[in-house]
Amino acid sequence: MRKTETTDVHDILRRAIDWAMEAGHIQREKFRSRHLFMETKSSIHDVVTEVDKACEALLIERISNRYPTHNILGEETGEHRNNPDAEWEWVVDPLDGTNNYSQGLPIYCVSIGVRYKGETQVGVVYVPFMDELFSAVRGEGASWNGRFIHVSRKTDLNECVLATGFPYDKGTNPINNLDNACAIIPNVRGIRRMGSAAYDLCCVASGLLDGYWELDLKPWDACAGALIVEEAGGIIKPFRNDRHISIVAGNKTIVEAIYQKLNANV
Repeated sequence: MRKTETTDVHDILRRAIDWAMEAGHIQREKFRSRHLFMETKSSIHDVVTEVDKACEALLIERISNRYPTHNILGEETGEHRNNPDAEWEWVVDPLDGTNNYSQGLPIYCVSIGVRYKGETQVGVVYVPFMDELFSAVRGEGASWNGRFIHVSRKTDLNECVLATGFPYDKGTNPINNLDNACAIIPNVRGIRRMGSAAYDLCCVASGLLDGYWELDLKPWDACAGALIVEEAGGIIKPFRNDRHISIVAGNKTIVEAIYQKLNANV
């Protein structure tokens, strides 16, 4: 996909990068503020800050002004159906890693994925504290601060460092990834729990991590990062059909090795 009658993916990429960095500037300015307003959403573990809301408002305004016929799906405000017949949709996580951000931990990012007829065409993830930009256009490879990237080429799970995460309802839902972690931890070099699915996926894409799995993700968590992994030569494989988006990411060999140890029902 390069161009439709009205929309050029490279124009989308440039603007998504600009807007992600603009949101990132807001995040840096407020980071480790002593007066950060925060409230809970679905549970006491699921939080949102004033910065999440400000960044989503900014992104929605920018997208709607430039692409008024495109729809938007945002983590904080849900669907914005600017056009019932729209073929383009922006999937936005204005601040992925809110728990980290609210604690003053520097792993957080802006994630923007753009779909055409349901298939992601552009992915942008910006990590403000480290000034790291990951991006991809379908069919054109993935980059990290302007350099093309590739997933890890390791083939032995025992040599791998993986990442995972746990759902917000981990205390009440028995399908909470604890069994998977217990099955995998003895068989790998290390496990990391970074606290941002979008950043985890970008670390897999760039080879900083050898693989990743998580369950109960939402579209805004994975839309951009999944494309970046695929364009970096990796694969995304689902492993449950009862917990929203549940995926394994990495090169084909490592994904299969992880999958064999998961409690999967796909």
